[in-house]
Amino acid sequence: MSLAAQIIDQQVSGIVEKRSDALSNALGSGADEQRKRSIAFLFLVAKTAFDLTDDEALDGIVDGGDDFGVDALYFESPDDGELHITLIQGKYKKNLDGNAAFPENGIAGMIGAIRTLFDPAKPVSLNRRLEQRIEDIRSFVKEGAIPRVTAVAVNNGVRWTEQAQRRIDNASKDFGGQVEWRYIGSEELLALLQAQKPISAELQFNGQALVETFDFRRVLVGRISVAELARLTNAYDNALFERNIRRYLGLKGNRVNEAVAATLREPGDRSNFYFYNNGVTITCSQFRYNALQRDNWQVQINGLQIVNGGQTARTVQQIAREVGPEIGEAEVLVRIYELPQDDNELVGAITFATNSQNPVDLRDLKANDPRQKHLGTSIVALGYKYRAKREDRSVSPDEFTSAVVAEAVLAIWRRRPHQARFSGRKHFGALYSRIFSEDLNGAQAIIAALLLRHTENRRKRPPRDTPDFLAYGSRFVAMLMGKYLLEDMDIALDKLTHRNFERARERVQHNAEEYANRAEAQIEEALDTLFNGRARTLQRLSATFRRADLIELLL
Repeated sequence: MSLAAQIIDQQVSGIVEKRSDALSNALGSGADEQRKRSIAFLFLVAKTAFDLTDDEALDGIVDGGDDFGVDALYFESPDDGELHITLIQGKYKKNLDGNAAFPENGIAGMIGAIRTLFDPAKPVSLNRRLEQRIEDIRSFVKEGAIPRVTAVAVNNGVRWTEQAQRRIDNASKDFGGQVEWRYIGSEELLALLQAQKPISAELQFNGQALVETFDFRRVLVGRISVAELARLTNAYDNALFERNIRRYLGLKGNRVNEAVAATLREPGDRSNFYFYNNGVTITCSQFRYNALQRDNWQVQINGLQIVNGGQTARTVQQIAREVGPEIGEAEVLVRIYELPQDDNELVGAITFATNSQNPVDLRDLKANDPRQKHLGTSIVALGYKYRAKREDRSVSPDEFTSAVVAEAVLAIWRRRPHQARFSGRKHFGALYSRIFSEDLNGAQAIIAALLLRHTENRRKRPPRDTPDFLAYGSRFVAMLMGKYLLEDMDIALDKLTHRNFERARERVQHNAEEYANRAEAQIEEALDTLFNGRARTLQRLSATFRRADLIELLL
């Protein structure tokens, strides 16, 4: 039996036992034991490989009848005209010998799904959960967004066969470079789960390097061959990027990565790679070298982490396999910062400052902002918990994350429900000051989060008579619920404080369902006016709830 497969099975068993309630929406009724384990496996992969919260991971699981071979689907709103989509198919075997290859028909199914699902003109018959997400994506595509698909095959066995690889190669000729394939098995998943072990490694530098000391911290700047970077990445894989704040670590392509790959593939351009690329930034607890040696140092590094350049490292790793030893002609700039192990704030600041080639998730970088600390204190005083930093543990019922609060406040009190759903990357960037204004208090944050929680639960577990727009308009419903609450209490938002918090919470508990029904009826009337007799397809609904014109009709 495979030890890695056994360990992963233990993880899956724990999820089935401890998180059965959370998994129930994805499972549906009458799920047998094997299906529970399959869903739990998908949940584990999504959380571990893509750094998702419980809710985000569960939201994307679409496994079931009419799923077109897609078990999980994740995407974000378009960035620079590109729509990044991660499509997952999982195969979880009872047998834990770890020898079963990912099936060729599974690869064929994924290819067929990619050919069909992201073409708005092709009719499909899908289960409701998948249909809602696909029509969301198709709506973006119809508006000009270019899909960039990462197809991920996961199992508790081994990689797909050579015949399956030939299918992928043949299909890739038609996909125009828009599809990237990845495999995650038990070994790869276990490596991700164990990625917190400190890394000690050696790097061979070329030519002269510079070492300086700043305020009792040391910095080394030099260059290494990209072959050396590929060797490092092959040796330690995802463990190198534990402190990198990117989401979907190394698992989605973009134009920057394509430009890196193109330079490395072109023999006449490889020598210029050093000048084209921003380089790699490494933090460590200690580095050592032979100071009596003039150049070409072999540097020993303890506690090594790549905090910027993960995309470069991954691309170099892939192209090195294609090109072979010739890739060693290219060199890349490397910066090594020797920092105290507990200096997390400085590591975060360096990570943010050096990440300029690809967008970063700003949420963690705002965790130490005074506004977050003050808001947390206000929330705790009301008997709740506030999580400003991401942690690898489930959120308790009396706890709210900064991400949930940001979305709720923006949708309900700032009356921007369209941006709450589709501008997530801006919540801790361009929209941060609007959301977390100086006058936002704990009572307002909790009430907004409770209202959003109610509408999200309704969206995820819809009653029989739920309107079709709720899949896209739950934030609009929450906005109107907040409006009704303030009207019932006969107060303005600035008067919602700790003094009347209990009264507000009781009204939410007792009247939430009434508020939701009333909001849905009001939205239904507004949609009738807006559509004015035109067919109300899911694609059109998705597009409607991304715009602000509906808000004007409602308010």
